[in-house]
Amino acid sequence: MPSEKSVTSVTQIPGIYVGHATNEEAGTGCTVIACPEGATGGVDVRGGAPATRETDLLRPEETVEVLHAVVLSGGSAYGLSASCGVAEELERRGYGLDVGVARVPIVSGACLFDLACGDPTVRPSVEDGRAACASALDGAGVPLARGNVGAGTGCTVGKLAGPERAMKSGLGEFVECAGELLCGAISAVNACGDVHDPDTGEKIAGLRNEDGALGSSVEALLGGYATMPLSRTNTTISCVVTNARLTKAQATKVAQMAADAYAHAISPTHTTNDGDTVFVMATGAVEAPVDVVGALATKALGRAIADGARQAESAYGYVAACDL
Repeated sequence: MPSEKSVTSVTQIPGIYVGHATNEEAGTGCTVIACPEGATGGVDVRGGAPATRETDLLRPEETVEVLHAVVLSGGSAYGLSASCGVAEELERRGYGLDVGVARVPIVSGACLFDLACGDPTVRPSVEDGRAACASALDGAGVPLARGNVGAGTGCTVGKLAGPERAMKSGLGEFVECAGELLCGAISAVNACGDVHDPDTGEKIAGLRNEDGALGSSVEALLGGYATMPLSRTNTTISCVVTNARLTKAQATKVAQMAADAYAHAISPTHTTNDGDTVFVMATGAVEAPVDVVGALATKALGRAIADGARQAESAYGYVAACDL
């Protein structure tokens, strides 16, 4: 078991592997969080416009008890193809649910809208999913790349007043520890609202005023200045990974609790223009109360969202927080 101080990346949580496929030129990509030996899964979907795969299967009353991978992808609904590549790569390596005549990897996923960045005709494909999965499994323990990579490649935030006043965001992560209990979070931050530091309230990125300084998406919305030329084009998609031992019902509750991190770090959040989704993967190594796991996961996810805004670099005509 890694010591508390030694765990700084989700990739250091035993049994968890994370990899990216990034198309920098096209402005899109996907991120795979794999647990080839199987984890207990849960999900919470709160946004008004989700694009998801195998979320019903994670409901507590359904009979499949194992989850082998979560795929966070760009490409809007087209990006769901990446999950097929992940399943194929896991099957090729002998992982999956044993159904007698074959092994079927259980792969859940969610997509975000990044078609306004780079080339909208290029989306994460089956091959991208396969490559990201292979990168994850072959790069065990390597610290996770963040920012304009994987599902974060084409992420933007603060879009309620149009793209010319939006900012670049990306993919972030954070790990929280409480004794032997580990909760890590990965988030691709593509919200229509603004991103704040959940601890200090400091605004990191979001809608900019006409002079280029950071403004307020909430004030623009309340003042009637929100134009949102393209609806349903935002989504913050995340995965919480923990070494806690959870049932599916408990994993679902942790996902529901962790979703509060969106409200801590994004304003406004869970709008009709967002497809916000939080997955949970629990490896089962440590006994811990569900409320403790949920509170730790919420803390990790809020900080991962802030990290996604801080790690981004200016690209595709969008300025990032590092350049303000």
